[in-house]
Amino acid sequence: MADEVADVPLPNVAAGPDPFSLSALPESVDFAVLFLQRDHYCTKCRAQVQRLADRIDDFRARNAEVVAIVPEPTERVGSWQSSYDLPYPLLADPEAEAGEAYDQPVRFGLLGRVSDFVGRMPAVAIVDRRGDAPTLAYVHRGSTTGDRPPIDDLLAELDDLREA
Repeated sequence: MADEVADVPLPNVAAGPDPFSLSALPESVDFAVLFLQRDHYCTKCRAQVQRLADRIDDFRARNAEVVAIVPEPTERVGSWQSSYDLPYPLLADPEAEAGEAYDQPVRFGLLGRVSDFVGRMPAVAIVDRRGDAPTLAYVHRGSTTGDRPPIDDLLAELDDLREA
């Protein structure tokens, strides 16, 4: 895979640098695990960000930082942080710049592009920061709203990347 990735700076309403960018992470962070969410109202997205918070130590033990990206304005994304107190970056992406940069799937053509609720599907990207430039080491593009890789599978992928 090893494609270079875009470093899109976005507002962060939770832990970590604000604005957030991959280059703003500490050098000790080898991997950024980007969770591209569907929208503010998505119940599966809300459940996922909470499960990730419960497992944050497992990611950090692998020198990985979890980053959730929601294609919504800062105020809406901030309400997630108020509700869930997430211990990792939670980014507002009202123009869906990260979704475009990481080729997040969108169904239903123009209608899906107009309404994230209808068309945007979840995606996960693991960015490897160990080389001269960050590279895309893994990607999962969901085909349905519930098509998300299990956390244990992502942790195993990080283990494999660390051994490579």
